[in-house]
Amino acid sequence: QVQLVESGGGLVQPGGSLRLSCAASGRISSFYAMGWYRQAPGKQRESVASLTSSGRTNYADSVKGRFTISGDNAKNTVFLQMNSLKAEDTAVYYCNAVLYSAEVHWGQGTQVTVSS
Repeated sequence: QVQLVESGGGLVQPGGSLRLSCAASGRISSFYAMGWYRQAPGKQRESVASLTSSGRTNYADSVKGRFTISGDNAKNTVFLQMNSLKAEDTAVYYCNAVLYSAEVHWGQGTQVTVSS
């Protein structure tokens, strides 16, 4: 069984930074990619960033240059460093893992609020 536990969300002022963490457990060797999605009130869940097992990254245009996804294989953890945060980044952020079997797993989500 795969478990994903997010942490690091909170309230930050515009222009500030936050670092999200997602600790994974279970069939780690079966992970093809991990990533972050977000869902704002009244909007659909959208992809923010992803990191494949080969180290390839991908970002939504809206966060390029501001967010960075990285991983710590020893700790089975993926991070999302978010800089220059804007009000429109406010959302619940979800960690996502895709296995080579095409299974998709989700964390419980962590709230990020950007407000003065």
